[in-house]
Amino acid sequence: MRIDKFLKVSRILKRRTLAQEACDKGKVSVNGRDAKSGHQIKVGDEVELRFTGGSLKFRILNFRETVKKDEAQSLYEIINEGN
Repeated sequence: MRIDKFLKVSRILKRRTLAQEACDKGKVSVNGRDAKSGHQIKVGDEVELRFTGGSLKFRILNFRETVKKDEAQSLYEIINEGN
């Protein structure tokens, strides 16, 4: 699955276009390397998303094409939330 789609399906970001923009601006890294929106992820990858006010680092536990809102957090495990 592409990283931009995962960010949208997992509800970490609201829209896929926001996820694509974040990747294009270098705000997303997978396993310590900057990731473009088409980067293919796998279970166990560590993703860091950098915001203006901090960052979010999480590990991918699972991925599916669609998921209900209350099940979205089961797709990842938060490692670190930083300011």
